[in-house]
Amino acid sequence: MDFLRDNLDYMVFGILGLMSFFMLWFVIERYFYFARVKVEGFTHEDNLNVSLTQNLTVISTIAANAPYVGLLGTVLGIIITFYDMGQGGKIDVQNIMTGLALALKATAGGLLVAIPAIIFYNALLRKVDVVTARWREFRDTQNTTNATNKEAQNNS
Repeated sequence: MDFLRDNLDYMVFGILGLMSFFMLWFVIERYFYFARVKVEGFTHEDNLNVSLTQNLTVISTIAANAPYVGLLGTVLGIIITFYDMGQGGKIDVQNIMTGLALALKATAGGLLVAIPAIIFYNALLRKVDVVTARWREFRDTQNTTNATNKEAQNNS
């Protein structure tokens, strides 16, 4: 229990920090990709969609699981507080409240990772929709141009 008491914060916030790093890495990568993607190079909408949504699963997974990592840290912190209470043999309200307050910071950390991840994920999904709409517009324009050219050839 001493190991857990001494290292719980490092473990929980280390995992949350790693999750934040990966989330930011993939968000930045996606924004750079969206800035340079050429819709003209795609012949099928499914290929475009696969290319545009790459790594979005990682961002949504981090957004969904970061609160649970924080909650796990909180639960373990509460267990440590109750264990210390049981070992001490006396109930000191100040120590209990301090232990619980420190345990709750893990939940706050999880939310601080999850909320921006959800915001970035939703923003990136919007970008996917916009780029897909640009591709459809390009395809429709190209189809109209091809149909006009074929009609002109048939009339001559």
